[in-house]
Amino acid sequence: MKELGLAHVTVFPLDAQDEQALDKVMSGKNGAGRFDSVISGLPYYCNTLVADLAVKYGLNYFDLTEDVGVTRHVQNVSKGAKSVFMPQCGLAPGFISIVANDLMKKFEVVDMVKMRVGALPVNPNNALKYSLTWSTDGLINEYGNTCYGIENGEFVALQPLEGYETITLDGVLYEAFNTSGGLGTLCETYDGMIRTMDYKTMRYPGLADE
Repeated sequence: MKELGLAHVTVFPLDAQDEQALDKVMSGKNGAGRFDSVISGLPYYCNTLVADLAVKYGLNYFDLTEDVGVTRHVQNVSKGAKSVFMPQCGLAPGFISIVANDLMKKFEVVDMVKMRVGALPVNPNNALKYSLTWSTDGLINEYGNTCYGIENGEFVALQPLEGYETITLDGVLYEAFNTSGGLGTLCETYDGMIRTMDYKTMRYPGLADE
């Protein structure tokens, strides 16, 4: 591997799906020395190997995955680990769940929680009125996989792209529908404790019809 020097950063190009190459980097055997943590911004399907190696070398682990299966894998392999394992650290899942959980703790009783997130361009310039700034595989993944929520006090599975609704904010019309992974583990945390909890992705009108 060719080492590229940037200010206070050492870059090692490699195939993240090549277990031997990734092992060499994460073990510190590639000449970069040992480190304490790994932050993975890889597509979700690469993160199981990264998590496995983080367990092997006792590294703290963080990722941005929206994939439920990958998150469960991280939870399983990290049982008993002394280091930190924290998947789903993006906007949604991640930040949205932290904010919602903090707000919920400020009320004596919580009946309904509805979370809506949309990373949308201010000036859309294409037919879908959407600008893809992250993994294409991740976008397809959240549009195609099972969603989860709480209905009538019970943890339930929901279909992606269903639950269509419209929302108006500051005079701008949006649409919203179920997408997978956005709640992280918040539904599991509050299962049986509140009546309703759901998460939907916001888009400009028309994307759902496409």
